[in-house]
Amino acid sequence: MASSAVPFTTFSAAATTTTILAFSPSPLFNSVSRVSVFKKNRFGRVKVSCNSTNSDPNLNSNPNSTSKVPETSVGKVDRRNVLIGIGSLYGAAGGLPSPDPSALGAPIQPPDLDKCGPATADPGITETNCCPPIKKIIPFELPSQTSPLRTRPAAHLVSGEYLAKYKKAVQLMKALPDDDPRNFQQQANVHCAYCDGAYRQVDFPDLELQVHSSCMQMPSIYADDRTSPLYDVKRNADHLPPKVIYLNYDYVEPPLSDSEIVLDNLSTMYRQVVSGATTAKLFLGNPYRAGDQPDPGAGTLESVPHNPVHAWTGLFEAPNEDMGNFYTAGRDPIFFAHHANVDRMWTIWKTVGGKNRKDFTDSDWLDAGFLFYDENAQLVSVKVRDCLDPLKLRYTYQDIPIPWLNSRPQRKGKRTAKTSGSELPKTTTGGAGDFPKRLNSIIRVEVQRPKKSRGKQEKEDEEETLVIKGIEVERGDFVKFDVFINDEDYSVIRPSNSEFAGSFVNVPHKHKQGMKKKTSLRIGINQLLEDLGAEDDDSVIVTIIPRVGTDAVTIGGIEIEFVSD
Repeated sequence: MASSAVPFTTFSAAATTTTILAFSPSPLFNSVSRVSVFKKNRFGRVKVSCNSTNSDPNLNSNPNSTSKVPETSVGKVDRRNVLIGIGSLYGAAGGLPSPDPSALGAPIQPPDLDKCGPATADPGITETNCCPPIKKIIPFELPSQTSPLRTRPAAHLVSGEYLAKYKKAVQLMKALPDDDPRNFQQQANVHCAYCDGAYRQVDFPDLELQVHSSCMQMPSIYADDRTSPLYDVKRNADHLPPKVIYLNYDYVEPPLSDSEIVLDNLSTMYRQVVSGATTAKLFLGNPYRAGDQPDPGAGTLESVPHNPVHAWTGLFEAPNEDMGNFYTAGRDPIFFAHHANVDRMWTIWKTVGGKNRKDFTDSDWLDAGFLFYDENAQLVSVKVRDCLDPLKLRYTYQDIPIPWLNSRPQRKGKRTAKTSGSELPKTTTGGAGDFPKRLNSIIRVEVQRPKKSRGKQEKEDEEETLVIKGIEVERGDFVKFDVFINDEDYSVIRPSNSEFAGSFVNVPHKHKQGMKKKTSLRIGINQLLEDLGAEDDDSVIVTIIPRVGTDAVTIGGIEIEFVSD
């Protein structure tokens, strides 16, 4: 989010106007966020389930279905036009489909909208039919490159004229007929429909389809007028402006001053976009192919700050409407600005520099497709390759200062001489052979480094990556744990310290079969090791700090690998 005081990341205020005005500056009018955060309730656990009510995934269960002709059904589209998500490009890029003979068609195929089933709402939420209207699909065409280039402004800097148009656009969307796909509720339902169990992978009916595995204050334009169409009553009243957001929020208010929170936020953004995201896989996430189990491992931006912004904004009490719950997140107008800003973070990431900081080049990823409704209420199929350059979509972002680009974390400890990682304090330190291990207490382990004392070119070619593998969690639990490296006292480490390596965040999305999921966390540590003076060490001490919901979590192992993609 942004404030006029500290604009370090901004919402795009233009996000919700895309289906009302003349052709949008971007077809990316809302992102399918698999990781919308759900807050824990007073009893410590929070669950949400989003299930098809039809036990046979091959039956036609979408009440909006009017499709009688097979060739116009979404499921009959060329298998290389893959629906990753009805929404923003970021939502489409959470994994890289790659050739795999066992996966039939290499990329994940679009879900058959004829078989969309109702998502299951938490108690207390008014249920709605989240399945989208079904129409014949048409291919996306880029706007004319001579058309005006539009600028998506920072939300805290919009003019009065712009704000009036934005409010009018949202008001018009809310006034459209209920069955119009451009209606605001229909746009909100896009997010709801992609909750677990509503869609199944085509050719893999036993597998769900998932497309997922930033901000100082909430912009005042969303909160200063309760009569505005941009206002949503279902927000955490304690987090309205001028409250400073905390990007490492875990449902406990941090005992920090505003200046300390700002410092942590700036360092977090630096870590998630700059130092810890030097490759596409680290930033966007691990591959997700047809036939794969969901949640192969999220990228840096998805876990933090994306998730905490959802948690921070929604109601504190369960069921955490609107932004804090999958089912209802899209009902808050700020949802669309939040996800437009996630796309902006992607654009910034590609400008930071570095040999491997570039989009995937695999043709199966580039030719993967997703669906959205355009301003004429037509169902449009778009390929990822069409959406990688905002200028071709005839929009850009307002040029404003980005202070977090230079907010490198600082070391907390006073280590002055190169020492073996094994000489650091080792409270309950174990070895690599002690896994799998339950995360019902702090885990501290020495991890050997396969390479050390690497030169500048070697580090540019490959990112040394800490891998927390075999993370097994209950899908319906909110889980957060932090990871530190070579900390001398983990009780005083904050996100603004170099010893803070990263976080794992799982948001509740219960599968109808109630199964657990296995996933992983990858953390780039080249720069972290430089900052800690540990580049010549044989090993590092890794500390995993459980924060929320970790009693039932199992860690399969910890290792270091070197990656370039």
